[in-house]
Amino acid sequence: MDKFTELSGIAAPMPLINIDTDMIIPKVFLKTIKRSGLGVNLFDEMRYDNDGNEIPDFVLNKPQYRNSEIIVAGDNFGCGSSREHAPWAIKDFGIRCVISTSFADIFFNNCFKNGILPIVLPKEQVDLLMQDAEKGSNARIQIDLAIQTVTSSDGVVMKFEVDNFKKHCLLNGLDDISLSLEKSDSIETYETKVADIHPWV
Repeated sequence: MDKFTELSGIAAPMPLINIDTDMIIPKVFLKTIKRSGLGVNLFDEMRYDNDGNEIPDFVLNKPQYRNSEIIVAGDNFGCGSSREHAPWAIKDFGIRCVISTSFADIFFNNCFKNGILPIVLPKEQVDLLMQDAEKGSNARIQIDLAIQTVTSSDGVVMKFEVDNFKKHCLLNGLDDISLSLEKSDSIETYETKVADIHPWV
């Protein structure tokens, strides 16, 4: 998993509330078990018409937001079914951070496991960042995970909270497999011991 330390990126404003996982990645794309290739279908039903043509008014189809690395969203982002494909699609598109007033619990935890930083801020601060994001590619929001700050393009600094263990995993690029491999010496010692005690196993 890629490490997340600092990010200075363009933020796409998505003021909708209750953006659910089916909006993020519709169920028709859930057949794959690969984490790559889903970015093209992120927000598919909002990005494309029935003929597969881009809808110009959708934020990520606008030239100034095509390279967005941050989403500033309305309340309750990631609600709905607990599909891990949702953070896969977000990450594959290139989004590394989502900022909202609240997230659905399962989506929130899945983000950390896939190298995405979900940041919870009070509504007045999210509203300020939403206005900042509406400036387009001329405005870059800065995020520093180590000191837990978000800085608007105008220099307004906001502190955010994050669980220490989740922060450690993001800073060091540790997913569940990497965390297990950190214990490989202990696991090998245990397996050797068990093999000596129960050689028939």
